[in-house]
Amino acid sequence: MIPMRLAEIAAVVDGEVHGPAGAAEVVVSGPAFHDSRAPEPAGLYVAVVGERVDGHDFAAGAHAVLGSRPTDGPTVVVADPVRALGRLARHVVAALPARVSALTGSAGKTSTKDLLAQVLAADGPTVATRANANNELGVPLTALRADPATRHLVVEMGARGGGHLAYLCDLVPPTVSAVLNVGTAHIGEFGSREGIARAKGELVEALPAEGTAVLNADDPLVSAMAARTRARVLTFGEHADVRWRGVSLDDRGHPRFELGHDGVWAPVALQVTGWHQVPNAGAAAAVALARGLALDTVAAGLSAAVADSRWRMELHDLPSGTLLVNDAYNASPDSVIAALSTLADLGRRRGGRAVAVLGVMLELGEEHVPGHTRVGTAAGELGLDAVVVIGDDAAALAAGARAAGVGEVIVTASREDAAAWVRENAGGLDVVLVKASRGAALERVVEQLLEGDAPAS
Repeated sequence: MIPMRLAEIAAVVDGEVHGPAGAAEVVVSGPAFHDSRAPEPAGLYVAVVGERVDGHDFAAGAHAVLGSRPTDGPTVVVADPVRALGRLARHVVAALPARVSALTGSAGKTSTKDLLAQVLAADGPTVATRANANNELGVPLTALRADPATRHLVVEMGARGGGHLAYLCDLVPPTVSAVLNVGTAHIGEFGSREGIARAKGELVEALPAEGTAVLNADDPLVSAMAARTRARVLTFGEHADVRWRGVSLDDRGHPRFELGHDGVWAPVALQVTGWHQVPNAGAAAAVALARGLALDTVAAGLSAAVADSRWRMELHDLPSGTLLVNDAYNASPDSVIAALSTLADLGRRRGGRAVAVLGVMLELGEEHVPGHTRVGTAAGELGLDAVVVIGDDAAALAAGARAAGVGEVIVTASREDAAAWVRENAGGLDVVLVKASRGAALERVVEQLLEGDAPAS
């Protein structure tokens, strides 16, 4: 954050300063934040009125506040704090030398962002989105963590409808943007994959002519976005500008492959789990190459990168010998099938059973039943030994798994029942995957199974 007096912030966001004498001269030099439980020294607390909680009630002791009404401390009062935060971010980013790289996609955004940030760190100080704070609040909060020393700003951007990405790009304009894929996540809000593609394409439409659009050559809806940008296009995929060959997994599910660009190849040994991490790494590599990093530097950075966001293909060794794969953060049909593929491979390598503990996938709209059925069918086609389905809202998944010939299909009423089934039935060399949408909170199943164990690499 560029140090700014509260009076300067008020001028940028069209607000008024309220508070004790001298409030206008208070200097904000720390990042903006909105969680009062994790205050930033000399930072700007953004007080948001939510459905259940009013952030103004927790402003006591804050160094400075951005809110919609006065508080006891130095406060910039505006009509809409979130919109004002966006204007402040746009002002600060325009004054910084940081190079902005943005990415979006239906699946893999956070994992790709984590890989990219660690690769770019070899080129200079890098600030990246924390976890998946990728909306109209999270994007400006990310941007306001940058300072004059920041060389790279890596911003994950999510969309809940048309115009969302265009708005976020207006706040934090990227010069390199990557679209990873167009799947069925949030399809209930967009109506169709084509609707999702229209929204995701706003990311490359916002690029300047001298920028670079990084596009997935293996996804037709993404590759077609080349016609929607003035920028140079750099593709990634199995037969693209940035490509990979000779992919294999080790006994922990870590991919090994060669990364290629412009006729040169370099070995990569990822420390993250799953087949689906290969295209994520390819996308991260393409962005880094567009930023001018050498292929060897990119490959080395990818090989050194570790999982940086929780509940995404985390590996845990249980006392019973079972390998537990915690991928409970979120889910869509495509991401669940990708995780099931890795589960099946790990089960074969270990010589144990492959067991999936799955919950509901939300926001699928009319695709709810077909999407769940498709996942159940995939479980059978991949040869899984057992599928534990939690709740009646995922009944179509269980039906699909039975029809596809999964050996055991168990439907439980609660997370506790699912954890109990795993304890009683899994052991030895078995592998257990836990995955569902965020709203299902299946991390609680993991917590019950772990009993204090720490994640393994």
